[in-house]
Amino acid sequence: MKANNHLSAMKRLAVLLLVMCATLSAFAQKVSVKGTVTDRQNEPIIGASILEQGTSNGVATDLDGNFTIQVDKNATLRISYIGYKTRTLKASSAMKIVLEEEANMLEEVVTIGYGAVKRKDVTTAVSSVSTADLETRPIVSAVQGMQGKAAGLQISQANGQPGSSPTIRVRGTTSLNGSNNPLYVVDGVPVDNIDYLSADDIDNIQILKDASSAAIYGSRAANGVVIIGTKQGKAGVAKISLNAHYAFNTVRDNQNPLNTRQYLDLIKDMNDKGVLSLKLPETLRDQTDWKKEVYRTGNVQNYQLSITNGTDKLRYYLSGGFTGENGVIVSSNFKRYNVRGSIENEISKWLTINASIAYSDYTFKGTGIISGTGSDRGGVVPAILSTPSYGPVWDPEYPNRYYSDFNGVNVDSPLENIARTKDNKSQYNKLLASGKAIVKFMPELTWTSTISFDRNSGTTTNFLDPVLTREGRNQNGTGYDSRSASTVWTFDNIVNWKKSLGKHGLDAMAGSSWTNSKWSQNYINGSDYAKDDIRTLNAANKISWTGTGSSASDWTILSFFGRLQYNWNDTYMLTANLRADGSSRLAPGHRWGYFPSFSGAWRVSNEAFMKNLTWIDDFKIRGGWGQTGNQSGLGDYGYLAMYDFGRIQWWETGKEHAVPTRSQSTLSNPELTWETTSQADIGFDLTVLKNRLTFYFDVYYKKTSDMLMSITLPAGSAAARSLTYNGGEIVNKGIELAVSSKNLVGTLKWNTDFNISFNRNKLTKLDLVPIYWGASTNSNVGQSVVRNAVEQPLGSFWGYVAGGVDPETGDMIYKDTNDDGLVSASDRTYIGDPNPDFTFGLTNTFSYKGFNLSVLLQGSVGNDIYNVSRMDSEGMFDGRNQNTRVLERWRVPGQKTDVPRVGFNQQNSSYYLEDGSYLRVKDVTLSYDVAKSFLKKISLTRLMPYVSFSNLLTFTNYSGRDPEVNQHGNSGAVQGLDWGTYPLSRSFVVGLKVEF
Repeated sequence: MKANNHLSAMKRLAVLLLVMCATLSAFAQKVSVKGTVTDRQNEPIIGASILEQGTSNGVATDLDGNFTIQVDKNATLRISYIGYKTRTLKASSAMKIVLEEEANMLEEVVTIGYGAVKRKDVTTAVSSVSTADLETRPIVSAVQGMQGKAAGLQISQANGQPGSSPTIRVRGTTSLNGSNNPLYVVDGVPVDNIDYLSADDIDNIQILKDASSAAIYGSRAANGVVIIGTKQGKAGVAKISLNAHYAFNTVRDNQNPLNTRQYLDLIKDMNDKGVLSLKLPETLRDQTDWKKEVYRTGNVQNYQLSITNGTDKLRYYLSGGFTGENGVIVSSNFKRYNVRGSIENEISKWLTINASIAYSDYTFKGTGIISGTGSDRGGVVPAILSTPSYGPVWDPEYPNRYYSDFNGVNVDSPLENIARTKDNKSQYNKLLASGKAIVKFMPELTWTSTISFDRNSGTTTNFLDPVLTREGRNQNGTGYDSRSASTVWTFDNIVNWKKSLGKHGLDAMAGSSWTNSKWSQNYINGSDYAKDDIRTLNAANKISWTGTGSSASDWTILSFFGRLQYNWNDTYMLTANLRADGSSRLAPGHRWGYFPSFSGAWRVSNEAFMKNLTWIDDFKIRGGWGQTGNQSGLGDYGYLAMYDFGRIQWWETGKEHAVPTRSQSTLSNPELTWETTSQADIGFDLTVLKNRLTFYFDVYYKKTSDMLMSITLPAGSAAARSLTYNGGEIVNKGIELAVSSKNLVGTLKWNTDFNISFNRNKLTKLDLVPIYWGASTNSNVGQSVVRNAVEQPLGSFWGYVAGGVDPETGDMIYKDTNDDGLVSASDRTYIGDPNPDFTFGLTNTFSYKGFNLSVLLQGSVGNDIYNVSRMDSEGMFDGRNQNTRVLERWRVPGQKTDVPRVGFNQQNSSYYLEDGSYLRVKDVTLSYDVAKSFLKKISLTRLMPYVSFSNLLTFTNYSGRDPEVNQHGNSGAVQGLDWGTYPLSRSFVVGLKVEF
């Protein structure tokens, strides 16, 4: 027994000795490598990655560009840094490494659906948006930073209210009633918007424009896909960054009201012509400049802090910040707090875990000013002109009330209209968390499993003072409280297999996705407050029994998808995708949609007959076809019949326990199915002159069929009047061109990026309803000015053709378009198109010895704007004040003028239609990177002060406040309407970025 124990001890000792020898042998094989990494100007490159090839062993360079790494004998090092060519060198004891700037954009990695490829291998229409200048611009929504940056991407800031998101279109409007917003995918997680995301946290942006690239996202990709990658921790990079800026905002208001003497003359003219019977004292004098009372110098302040560090095994990134904006209209403001963190841990060679969490809390207060109506109904911006300047701000007889006695004229001052919403507040918070596991079964085969949790909650409280305003006094004050919450779970599983067999490259992907959403809301209305000191609903004497309730809904999508890519010698490339989506929103038997796509590319420059054309670096022809779906226009139970409840007055005798009645409000549709968009695209990518000049060109044809529509049936024709159905087609076709040029590449660098997009839009089919009307104008006319019908562009304007002012009568002449000898309603016709002929963006960037200057020009050409604001400010039909343009009005027979008489025959007509084309100096940014030789003395790695100007200059013939505004915002049916929309502002920014 003792002998056996002794033998076992000897064996254990032998094993231990063998392990120690192997360890010492391995250690003996390790060598220490030191070196320095610089650029061609001998400036140290801080944070360059030094990686031992074939391993995860890596470090990063320090403040002086130095590094030390322990590697195996005869190891090969891979040295890389963003914006520089990667070098591979044999390890030696003292290395002096010089990196050259990367001029070849073809090696850029482009994110596509559930994967990534090099730019040179892309077979579809994908645009990349540079994020280099996002940190130095006063943008609140990250979408703003994409404006003018990519072909095929039309972005407009529909209004200037604090915190507002721009309207975004990818290759035109595709749906009449459904959403036209693209799908946003942030770090692989689909989200509805990116308002919660700070621009400082964005690392890269890709736009999937054609169906062959977007079809992998199936039912949610009909309007394109915006893929955003956020900043992550990197091995060997330890850094703390602070970016702070402060912006001053001012408004451009070119609308000038009549002064009191001019106004009195106008009222006298209207009295003399029998339009009014309003007697005003001649002693009235100017008291108030309403512009000065309404507008102020707004501001945006933004502070973002991030911390990152990492090793070859563990990497993390933490960030947080605050953004606050006070609007150019008094009492309106926006605040956002954001926190984000991500961590990645390479647990073993076969398993990597990634987790991220983002939280955002944002609050809008007083931003929902009343617009899209006249000053008599609460319109704030129209009231700046409509309110006579002789009126004071406050009522002399009631000092706690706004003055509203304008000698019987039905008008409220802009400050009174602002007061109706100044205490309205909406607060939202969003929590987005995701966990990801990447399992590498073998070098060619990986499995990625991701689960994400998207939680949104919102609280909206409104309060209308019982004394301050006329509207408040009529109701003794009102209050409102609404609470909503939504939760979206997404579970994705993706398997990727990639293999190279000589000249043959194969890349296959298969996966599944499950999404479940739950939403709920509770709301309550109250009225009759004694005072304004307590604004909660318990201070209201009356709680509305019809305006109080709760609602809830849920929906689920299950998806299966796959992609196969084949590449022969980087010359012939093919890609095929297929996605199947099943949605609970659609009728049983029609829930599953199948969305295929195909694309291919031919790198002509690899062919033997191209070898002598040395000035061509790369030339690739590509094309594709695919289908995507849309269900965004539907409610969560779109195919079912819905019911309204009618509450019974339970306090009446005999009804103490009455139950509510039910009445059907919508019809069911057991045939309801997907809205489908089919798109074909052909284009080419061309790089010439040693990667100095790059062209991207695309031609596309996009057709949306089985459009999700809604119809209101005649009364009594069915159990309910509202029906959702599939019926209609829209066609978009266009051309895109993007050019990138490196004009100077020496000490003075000059880069130019230009893009231009042409899109034509037409409604080609409508079922059941031949016309969709929209956008009723002012109360004096009260007719729709938008008529959507077959063979017309979406949102086309409808009205009379104005032929000028009759010199004898002063009336507006309307053309007899049907030549029947009479001017009647049948003479109305299409008078304008809100869709631009083309949009463009031009960015020039200059760099010289640390100084950087970026200039972005952006514009739109050929779009019409219907200026409803002019119908009120130049209509001369009641006692409201008017624009100074009416000083040119017709007064006596024989007078020639473009402005008709008081009380003229006002109609929706081309008289109010204007060219909305514009060229805007969107952004000018000047920054200075302080020399690294100085930074070493103060232990910083970067110090960059900067100044920026946004919306600096606008060149346009549009007579309104701004040609970019759009009262109906994101609507597909109504576009290009201006009626008292919150105006845009100019910004001057000062900022500082610090890294250490």
